[in-house]
Amino acid sequence: MNTLSDSALMLKVKSGESHTLGLLYERYKKRLFGFFYQMSKDASLSEDLVQNVFIRVMKYKHTYTEESNFLSWIFRIARNVYYDQFKVSTKNRTSDLDEVNEVFMVDSIERNIEQSEKVNLLKTALNQLPSKKKELIVLSKLKELKYKELGEIVGCTEGNARTRVHRALNELKEIYLTLEKR
Repeated sequence: MNTLSDSALMLKVKSGESHTLGLLYERYKKRLFGFFYQMSKDASLSEDLVQNVFIRVMKYKHTYTEESNFLSWIFRIARNVYYDQFKVSTKNRTSDLDEVNEVFMVDSIERNIEQSEKVNLLKTALNQLPSKKKELIVLSKLKELKYKELGEIVGCTEGNARTRVHRALNELKEIYLTLEKR
């Protein structure tokens, strides 16, 4: 059963074999947790949201089709769970970018300090973006989703997803450069 594709497992869940959901949970809990944690910076909340995703998977299993891309389908649910959690709040959420820290690691202590300041500046810039743009950057660059998958998640075409990410990155760059000048 471990060799079955995500889609095949989900089709089994859909047909009533609920025990196969555990395999999907094991495959996706870390990715979903990472997504929620980067969006909310709250580990406890992120764990709860991962659970909520799988509750919704069971609730909406009838909407999954064989033609569906499972990754896109589950991240669309995750996105909805996240936004449902924060519907009332309009303020931007902070994000933890540990992956960015790894990218900027350098041997020299001086460079390390300089790079640390850049990472903090990048985090600050990312947190100043509207949440929808921040979400696009997190999903595309940190979670490494393809533009086609991203488009399916946010409800647009692949080309439109690419354009939105490009614009979000440009806005992030502008904010970063403005902060850097201060």
